Amino acid sequence: MKTRLIRAEESGAITEAAAALARGELVAFPTDTIYGLAAGHGHIKKLFVAKDRPAEKRIPVLLADAANLENSAIVTPIARRLAERFWPGPLTIVLTAPRRGTLAFRVPDHAVARQILAASGGGLPVTSANRSGGAECHTAQEVLEQLNGRIELVLDGGPTPGGVASTVVDCSGEQLVILREGAITRDALFEAAVA
Repeated sequence: MKTRLIRAEESGAITEAAAALARGELVAFPTDTIYGLAAGHGHIKKLFVAKDRPAEKRIPVLLADAANLENSAIVTPIARRLAERFWPGPLTIVLTAPRRGTLAFRVPDHAVARQILAASGGGLPVTSANRSGGAECHTAQEVLEQLNGRIELVLDGGPTPGGVASTVVDCSGEQLVILREGAITRDALFEAAVA
């Protein structure tokens, strides 16, 4: 299999990417931090195979809009306040998802990513578009260098802004727990959490 590359600004590119995901294909696309790799619903195991990812590592869910969170998880008051303040953006929120334990959710601040997510029902499992242990990818070419022949499609939206990784917080309980410090500071999180 040869990985197809299409430019995000081409007519019908978003529709083509969403259709590929619906067929069970893996699609890489830019986010506000790095290129992500998505699987359509029911095809998440393909992400682990393509990346050589350890089975015990969970895959976060990217959402097109904060409103989609209510359909996916039990949203605590702290999580709601943080989402209102920092989404779209570099904040990943861990919540309880019925029948699935805890899951991490994020709304990326990137138009192409949100268009694909919206065209795919509002949210998808998405992980970094690189081999496990490999360098994060900031261009479509970098994705191809690591995953060509392992995934079906790369949507080239140009270089990603990059920068600091998202901050990860656990809001599944009553207290805010910071799991990974990143782009959003501890002070800003706690200020928003109690607002």
